[in-house]
Amino acid sequence: MTIAWKLSSLLLLVTPLDALAAEQWIMATDLWGNRSYQTLQMEVRDGRVQGTLDGDPVAGSLADHRLTFTATDSEGQESHYTARIDDARMHGDSDQPDTNDRTARASHAFTAWRVPQRTQATPQRHVFTPTDYSNTFSADRAPVLVIHPGDSVQTRTLDSGGVDEHGVTRALFGNPQVGPFFVAGAEPGDTLAITLTSLKLNRDHADSLDGLVGRLKTARVAAETTALGKPVRWHLDRVRGMARPQGATGALKDFEVPVKPMLGGLALAPGFGYPPISTGDTDVFGGNMDFNAVVEGNTVYLPVQQPGALLYLGDGHALQGDGETTQWALETSLDVVLQVQLVKQQAFATPRVESPTQIMTLGQGGSSDDALRIATAGMLQWLRQSYGLTLSEAAQVLGVGVQYHVANLAGRSVGVAAKIDKALLRNITPTAAPAKD
Repeated sequence: MTIAWKLSSLLLLVTPLDALAAEQWIMATDLWGNRSYQTLQMEVRDGRVQGTLDGDPVAGSLADHRLTFTATDSEGQESHYTARIDDARMHGDSDQPDTNDRTARASHAFTAWRVPQRTQATPQRHVFTPTDYSNTFSADRAPVLVIHPGDSVQTRTLDSGGVDEHGVTRALFGNPQVGPFFVAGAEPGDTLAITLTSLKLNRDHADSLDGLVGRLKTARVAAETTALGKPVRWHLDRVRGMARPQGATGALKDFEVPVKPMLGGLALAPGFGYPPISTGDTDVFGGNMDFNAVVEGNTVYLPVQQPGALLYLGDGHALQGDGETTQWALETSLDVVLQVQLVKQQAFATPRVESPTQIMTLGQGGSSDDALRIATAGMLQWLRQSYGLTLSEAAQVLGVGVQYHVANLAGRSVGVAAKIDKALLRNITPTAAPAKD
């Protein structure tokens, strides 16, 4: 089913057609078997329709549940739409310029659903209990919940194997994700700010391995570790906040470490033209980042690629060292509370993380060199956008203050994080506008 039809059960607020004002709709147009999602802002007064479609001006009419409108792009090209509206759903056809020949026309079917308006002035806390999970980051999966900027969500994740807090398998292994959550008002070109208000252990064990990822092995180490990669269960002492290998003997008999719960997976849906992305992979929109700074109290910034952002989360870890060197961290389920905010019309080139003491950018690439370059470019962009530095000034700050950490070695991509202490920037006044060199 498409989002337009599955989401109808979520839309509890239905406004009469003759009272429409500044409504937001999400349109899904079928472009030769590929769905393209757009945001329609529509205001109806006395049967006349005005608004925008992805920023392009719209004009038309509405009468007897029949909607017609024309959208005009920046080049003056017109696209014509005819649809029927039934409560919070719309379906119809469009006549648009051909994608290869602007002098020709092409007809495409589309559906749409109406985004519920905020019913209360203050931010809300939503309690969401998942009933199914996703093994891809996809724009085509129906949202599980519509939230607004400033709202919080309380939910719980499975571990990477699909096991819940009771030890019951609920989903296929491979980092199954909760979501997506649709954030009203989010559009491509915006950034979603996700603050992890609370990450709590909800069971007494985690699973890991005793091996090493291939990227760490010399030829000799590879020969010596052929028998490794066996499962290791860890006991989680939730009262003391400690973890220890269960049943350990020998040198690790009394070994224990403090837990630091984190989310391995946090992502937005990929943009148009991308297929659904495996929950084991990463990209500019986040993904299976396995970055151990994605912890309680920190804020993660991800660039919006689709209307509504479509936020996914999962892959809870009780603890992970830099790089997730054993292939699995201490994999467990978590109780999660997060808050979302929207940064309008400001896009970032790579995921960002902000802690009370540091700013961090995450580079993800096919090699450590690629990841290092991307992380560096992201930090340069942050210093120039938010602190008003020139490129020369930003390079000087990097030269005396940047720290590089290996974020992820266990996936198909390598992750490298660039970090700068906020104390180093205390005498630089932040600015909302990027500096000009």
